[in-house]
Amino acid sequence: MTPTLRERAHQHARDLGFTLSSNDTVGRLLAVLAAAVPSGGRILELGTGTGVGTAALVAGLGGRTDATVTSVEYDEAVAARAADNAWPSYVALRTGDAVELLPGLGTFHLVYADAPGGKWTGLDLTIAALEPGGVLLVDDMTPLDRWSDEHRVNQAAVRETLVTHPDLLTCELADGEGLVLCTRRAG
Repeated sequence: MTPTLRERAHQHARDLGFTLSSNDTVGRLLAVLAAAVPSGGRILELGTGTGVGTAALVAGLGGRTDATVTSVEYDEAVAARAADNAWPSYVALRTGDAVELLPGLGTFHLVYADAPGGKWTGLDLTIAALEPGGVLLVDDMTPLDRWSDEHRVNQAAVRETLVTHPDLLTCELADGEGLVLCTRRAG
């Protein structure tokens, strides 16, 4: 039996010792959010990793080919492993700094921010890339004992920006390492 995209992405993570992949609950939420993207919609993932979250987004789209998924990974070795998967033609994997790439990527109906670039730095660019009525999901929003002081400061600043941003409606979800789900107000 041929492994699924998600199974292959998990295997790549194990091979690399990559421990930052999205958990299964986040994956299910990503699939649900991707399924709601309108016809012709655009999805952006910041932090491809080995493609576990990307696979969840693809699963949520089902057999649809009317939407696109763009995923950005900073680490070249990790991005190379993600690229070693049989992604559908509507998936574009980009390697580079999200903060540098975001201004040229356009706007999106769904953005999943799971990497420092576009979250700890460049959050304003990530919010600007969100279509009116679009959804932003930010991962790693619950402080953990293993986090550095710098990580805690960054997390707190991101959380504060999201919950007080005048263009966003925000809901905090207590799953895994914490999620903040936002919708950009239309108009």
